[in-house]
Amino acid sequence: MSMTTLAPHLTATPEFGKDLRDTVVSRWHKRLSANPSAKRSHWRTKTVYFRAVASLVAAAPGAPLTWKSIVEAAAPNGSRSTFYEVAGAHARHPLIDAFIGDGRTDSIQLALYYRRTDAVAQLLDEAKVWSYWQHRERMLDAVSAAGPLPATVLEAEVCESLSKWSRANPHLAAALGHTPPACAVEDLMLIRNGQMAAVRAAGQLTEHLRRAA
Repeated sequence: MSMTTLAPHLTATPEFGKDLRDTVVSRWHKRLSANPSAKRSHWRTKTVYFRAVASLVAAAPGAPLTWKSIVEAAAPNGSRSTFYEVAGAHARHPLIDAFIGDGRTDSIQLALYYRRTDAVAQLLDEAKVWSYWQHRERMLDAVSAAGPLPATVLEAEVCESLSKWSRANPHLAAALGHTPPACAVEDLMLIRNGQMAAVRAAGQLTEHLRRAA
């Protein structure tokens, strides 16, 4: 599915590639993943659980997920205490707090859209961002190398990168009703220059993932 017909009147600015590398999710990811100390890195702990939940979804699509099954999959590093450090109401450095802390209207919309009462669903949302990140980085490298591009082309690039991720991770992409990675929704909202609400952007990308599946 192409999105090249969605916004023919929009054009990109020369700083667009730079802007996409300075989103709320980008700053959150960089702040946590850049810690050089493996022992003190909360990102390392998160990654253990991201891998665990992704492996469970891939091995048994549609099977119920619980904190216990995820902790078992995270062995030997899993435990109830570290699971709830990563996900849940009292998690450390959750992505949703980064949106709330940013305070801008688009970020608050994203926080509301991705707000979860279930810790496993919250973990899945962040695992999607983690899993998609390398696809996003490759897309941004290509966009930056190409120079200023029309917004329609940029939207198509976002969709194509999501399609590639979905093909590589079909069951994770399908989890939570094909909810897209939060970073992709934020990217689309930025491309639309504040003219697209989070609910609409997420719905558009959800439909793209369903079609791609």
